[in-house]
Amino acid sequence: MRTPAKVRVGDAPDTRVVGPVSQTDIVRFAGAGGDFNPLHHDPGFVATSGFPGVIAMGQMQAGILAGWVSDTFGVEHVRSFGVRFVAPVFLGDTLTVGGTIVEITEADGKSLADVDLVVSGTKGPVVTGSATVVVATT
Repeated sequence: MRTPAKVRVGDAPDTRVVGPVSQTDIVRFAGAGGDFNPLHHDPGFVATSGFPGVIAMGQMQAGILAGWVSDTFGVEHVRSFGVRFVAPVFLGDTLTVGGTIVEITEADGKSLADVDLVVSGTKGPVVTGSATVVVATT
C-alpha cells in the first residue's frame, strides 16, 4: 500500500493535460464502454442535433478525472468520487484535469481530504466533481 499523499488545505496537486481529443479517442472509449450513441461518431446525425460537431461522451472525461485522482492519491486511498457534467467536449479540445484540497477532517484515526475537482476544456469547465481521499497532513 502506498503512503498517503501529504497535503494541506489549498494545495492543488499537479494538473494533467490530455488531448487534443481525437475521433480515435472517442471510438476507443465507445468500444470499451459500449456507448455507440451517434452523437459521438456520426457527423451527419450530429448536424441534426444542434451540436456544432461530434462530442465525446461525458463518461470519458469522468474516467480521465478518476485516473488523475487515483494516480495522485492512490486508488486504495479514494473513499468517494462524484462528478457533474457541465459542458460538451468536442474533437480537438484539450483537457486540463486537476483539483484543490478544500478541507481536511479526522475520522477513524485517518485524515480525510475533500478535493474539489475540475476538467477544463478549450472553453472552460466541462466536468466538475469532488472526491474524499485518505491523506497525510503536512
